[in-house]
Amino acid sequence: MAGPPISPGAARAGGSTGGAMPGYGRALTLLASLFFMWGFITVINNTLLPHLRSVFDLNYTQTTLIESVWFIAYFFASIPAAKLIERIGYQKSLVIGLLIMAAGALGMVLAASLPSYGVTLVMLFVIASGITLLQVAANPYVAVIGPAETASSRLNLVQALNSAGTMLAPLFGAYLILGRSKGGTAATGTVLTEAERLADAQSVVLPYVLVAIVLVVLAVVIARFPLPAMGSSTSRVAKEDRKNHSLWKHRNLVFGIPAIFIYLIAEIGVANLFVNFVSQPQIANITAEQAGRYLTFLWGGMMIGRFAGSAIMQRIPAETVLAAFSIGAFVVMLITVFTTGPVAMWALISVGLFHSIMFPTIFTLGIKGLGPLTEEGSGLLIMAIAGGALVVVQGKLADAYGLQPSFLLTAACELYILFYALWGAKATNALPDVPVEETVH
Repeated sequence: MAGPPISPGAARAGGSTGGAMPGYGRALTLLASLFFMWGFITVINNTLLPHLRSVFDLNYTQTTLIESVWFIAYFFASIPAAKLIERIGYQKSLVIGLLIMAAGALGMVLAASLPSYGVTLVMLFVIASGITLLQVAANPYVAVIGPAETASSRLNLVQALNSAGTMLAPLFGAYLILGRSKGGTAATGTVLTEAERLADAQSVVLPYVLVAIVLVVLAVVIARFPLPAMGSSTSRVAKEDRKNHSLWKHRNLVFGIPAIFIYLIAEIGVANLFVNFVSQPQIANITAEQAGRYLTFLWGGMMIGRFAGSAIMQRIPAETVLAAFSIGAFVVMLITVFTTGPVAMWALISVGLFHSIMFPTIFTLGIKGLGPLTEEGSGLLIMAIAGGALVVVQGKLADAYGLQPSFLLTAACELYILFYALWGAKATNALPDVPVEETVH
């Protein structure tokens, strides 16, 4: 039943949910569980990749291609996801997204039983497509439920729950995947026999069965929950009215799309090559399983940074905070490249803290002032997550010049984020905020 439209400016009372509208707290709490789950499942890949590298005897290019397939799904699935949401609504789309993810997780059991590199790629694409559907629905939902000036703070808050998932996933993966495999517990450079590789492949069965069960349970909960609808507030402008508006007149969106794209190259490159980097003799000289546990500190820093960033942005403009964090990220990446031992390892770990606020802050700055064009702008920003697919470029650099020098690519990415914070994020041709209807399915 629909109530009267509530303007974002009138929604300041919901302080406990980062400026969310009164009555929407329970919905945002449930959505936070989705952020947690897709963060958890995405970061399982960080321990899965070194495992698959060992099982299939892959080089760095082939290893990072696995993650490229994951992020290519964002490019291909974003527009169909938006169409599906328009057709059946947000709540049913969230349920379908969770079930698609569960199907892909069970498909990983099939890939392990063969074992097959090709089937693994297909199933990871399926899981990522389900996550894309959740992303297209949940990110703009959180951004528009509340005053525009606290959108970055609000999205950083729920993204902190995403980081909680990413922090726990390495422990889960290190114990249930790397810790139960010969390749994960052997010294770096150990050559496995064919029988050992086949045995190692089976170690992914249990974790993905557990993930599938949790996803199905969450889908049932979402299906039965009275989730508030975004109503007509974010629907696309009618064709005759649309002629008077252009997304490309909004500088913050035009430069925000490549900012998301480039940021994902940096984040995914660090996360996916972290275990291989830390386990090298000149860095920490430890096993892949031990390195996987250190990955928890990387994602833990991201969680802390998002909670802190949410509070900081209540007082300091989001653009200023983004600029400061990008400078910090650039400095620690240079330390990672040009030092060795514990200094290089902890420098790479600390980049998680500086990366923490980048995605949610760029996203909310990118849709700022889009008014009734918010839905279309959000879809383009989510599609830009496909930038993570270009992690394969860093894989090629690592094969050609060495793993450590390849992180210069990450440092270069941080400079573009700095440019965006200082100039590209300035809104031009801003449109009035759209109203939000407190509608319940």
